[in-house]
Amino acid sequence: MVPLGGIPELAEGDDLARELHEAALRAGGLADGDIVVVAQKAVSKVEGRVVRLAEVEPSERARELAGPDGDPRHLEVILRESAEVVRSRPPLVISQTRHGFVCASAGVDASNAPEEGSLVLLPLDPDASARRLRARLTELGGVEVGVIISDSFGRAWRQGTTDVALGVAGLAPLRDLRGTLDAAGHELRTTQIAVADEIAGAAELVLGKADHVPAARVRGVDARGDGRGVDLVMPRERDLFR
Repeated sequence: MVPLGGIPELAEGDDLARELHEAALRAGGLADGDIVVVAQKAVSKVEGRVVRLAEVEPSERARELAGPDGDPRHLEVILRESAEVVRSRPPLVISQTRHGFVCASAGVDASNAPEEGSLVLLPLDPDASARRLRARLTELGGVEVGVIISDSFGRAWRQGTTDVALGVAGLAPLRDLRGTLDAAGHELRTTQIAVADEIAGAAELVLGKADHVPAARVRGVDARGDGRGVDLVMPRERDLFR
């Protein structure tokens, strides 16, 4: 894994793929089969997915969820980005986004926002964002790379956060081992490996939220294929926790 640093503060309309391409050149370039992992906030900023709190009028439900310690305007933005509130303990909200992700605050975050009093939202369609970045990187560098758009998620039964793949292009996000045999000859019936999540989590170790390092190059992992980040979302009918 190689961090792709030296990328300036990004704003709506910036050519993120060009910034990634130039950062990769400074780090030795991209090669066929490489995977570029990009932090969600970088993508959201160039796509204009930023909200100013001063322009938000909170609803009664947002005031209720904010409790005495939260900002009801922040909770209002979370509600607008949510398809369902799964759990809440004011001002904490775990919700399902319109994409199907179950996460804290519907992915709405104030850290690394472009200005005080603003919030960064998830991309509208992370898979489409990944496809656009991949196509542009191919255009700029003439190489076939995979792209993962990642974000930090908590886990229900584990302390701490780890990055997961929200959007994917040019790689298979799941490695399906069902029907294969283990070392003892037993048939695997349920095993699927979340390859894109594992790559995102590993790449996060070299990303720097405070150092303008929103991306990393991953080399040596053969994950080429087709798929989407949404393929990693647990179908509702198989979700044992809701």
